[in-house]
Amino acid sequence: MSDWLPFVVTGLTSGSVYALAALGLVLTQRTSGVFNFAHGAVAAAGAFGFNAMWDIGLPWPIAAALAIGVLAPLIGLILEALTRSLGGRSRPGLQVVATVGILLAIQGTLSFWSDGIARSVPPFLPTGTFRMVGINVGADQLITVAIAAAGAAGLSALLARTRLGIAMRGVVDDPDLLGLSGTDPNRVRRLSWMIGASFAALSGILIAPFLGLDALLLTLLVIQAFGAAAIGRFSNLPLTYAGGLAIGVAVALSTKMAATVPGLSGLPPSIPFLVLFAVLVVLPKRLPRMVHGRGRQRRGGGRSPGSVRWALLAGAAVLIAVPHVVGAKLPLFLTGAAMALVFLSLGLLVWTAGQVSLAHAAFVAVGATSMSHFTAGAGLPWFVALLLAGLVAVPVGAVVAIPAIRLSGVYLALATFGFGILFQQLIYPLGAMFGELGFRRLPRPSLAGLGTASDTAYFYVVVLVVALGALLVHVLLRSRLGRMLRAVSDSPIAMTTHGASVNVSLTLVFCLSAFLAAVAGALLGGVTESATGAPLGPFQSLTWLAVVTIAGRSPLASGVTGALLLSVVPGYVDAGPYVQTLTFGLLAVVAAMVADSQAAHDFFGRLQASSGDRLRHSPVRTRTDDLRRFREAAEATP
Repeated sequence: MSDWLPFVVTGLTSGSVYALAALGLVLTQRTSGVFNFAHGAVAAAGAFGFNAMWDIGLPWPIAAALAIGVLAPLIGLILEALTRSLGGRSRPGLQVVATVGILLAIQGTLSFWSDGIARSVPPFLPTGTFRMVGINVGADQLITVAIAAAGAAGLSALLARTRLGIAMRGVVDDPDLLGLSGTDPNRVRRLSWMIGASFAALSGILIAPFLGLDALLLTLLVIQAFGAAAIGRFSNLPLTYAGGLAIGVAVALSTKMAATVPGLSGLPPSIPFLVLFAVLVVLPKRLPRMVHGRGRQRRGGGRSPGSVRWALLAGAAVLIAVPHVVGAKLPLFLTGAAMALVFLSLGLLVWTAGQVSLAHAAFVAVGATSMSHFTAGAGLPWFVALLLAGLVAVPVGAVVAIPAIRLSGVYLALATFGFGILFQQLIYPLGAMFGELGFRRLPRPSLAGLGTASDTAYFYVVVLVVALGALLVHVLLRSRLGRMLRAVSDSPIAMTTHGASVNVSLTLVFCLSAFLAAVAGALLGGVTESATGAPLGPFQSLTWLAVVTIAGRSPLASGVTGALLLSVVPGYVDAGPYVQTLTFGLLAVVAAMVADSQAAHDFFGRLQASSGDRLRHSPVRTRTDDLRRFREAAEATP
């Protein structure tokens, strides 16, 4: 038993950090109705800010106080201003895109600031040890557990016993009624986001000495708080706190087991997401309702057949000329051509069926490794192997469709994100995927009389396959299934009333999207003649969602434009990957707001509001106006 106790203590320490982050996440979700995917990035920003102030000579308590009490609340105010616009009327997919965009923007900024180099953070809490229950316990561990317990108790008392807490519990349900009582709902939301951001920053500061200053790692580790929030069903603070501790202990104990069983090496970091995925899929009816509106998706009007024909001819001429005019930049266009199919498959989900998938990189990885098995392994003809590689991903798409049948909006995004992380942690290391070496050989096709395809020949092969994929999507959009998918996005209830099956439609679209993405993965592997899982993690799926939102509002348009933005344009612009991440994040936020024009109007209107405007819209004035309108209506009634 004594062998396990040190792992329990370590688990309680890390679990306390998860619990702190999860408490702030649940608080902001309860008061705004918006799930903040950028919560982990806020934690990373708090850790970076704390370290920067400590580096310039400030004592660490003052640096921590400024990071938690000043920097984090300022970030919270900015997030509240953005998310309030998208909280009430917007489609949930736009809320996901906006917060994912914020995550990418913060992460890109921090990575650019640090040049992507992880730095160590010296311990700042006391590091002495003392004996407890027969084992050595660090003072810093005990302090971390005590801080988390105090934070949980204080936040629970705030919500249960204070006027502000009661207002926080009621603001998401009926902000107008709260305004009539004399409490400004916007002020309540601001305070909630400020407190939530402070909890995130505190968790980032506490865990930084163990992880170092790495924007991606800090963001991912705090995202493990999603599992704790799921145990608390995104609303119950005591359960959320207990869930954080339980997950921390389970991760620590599984780490000990994985040390003796190599096959379990991917289990410890996967436990929070196993919990997240299980809660979302098994207990969907016990989850709180996310506040959002549903509106018919605006779609562009149809084009005349003549304009489409001329556009296709012009596009074909450009593609034929590309290998002969771009010179050494041809690999960029090769990658872009294959990425067009990735964005085409993702756009089919987002813009046609209204579904948000954050596990798309898993489909691409399945296609790449399957192509390697069928060509380098089994020696099948290249085009036969390409078709089979796409078909292998169809069952994976059907599995991802299960949460889509039971969930929607933010919960679907969370479930697919958890699935993507589980796939990376548990499946990627298997021999059937990338194995111990982390990559697989993936040959290009052999063309009659030409041998192995050169870059130019392979470019034309990729363009041909992508054109066939685009034709397939075009035919689908004009078919009965395409109309059913649009109906799933617009009104699934009306679709069910007319006797159509929403479940079948969702399963079909996820399977088709997985097929196209897997084919794209096989094509991408042929660019470098190898397949690796390193660039196909779940955060890549976040970037793809941001790009497809920026690129256009139809599958075909988002496929072409997204490929140019992500794969081709950066090769001609002297900007590093972190600047690209920052840029895509900011553009995703703008695109989400533009997609909901009312949200954009509200946000920019608030930026221009003067102090007189704030006085005019105060709760007292609002209440007076409501009473006056009620009296006028009563007098006008016969």
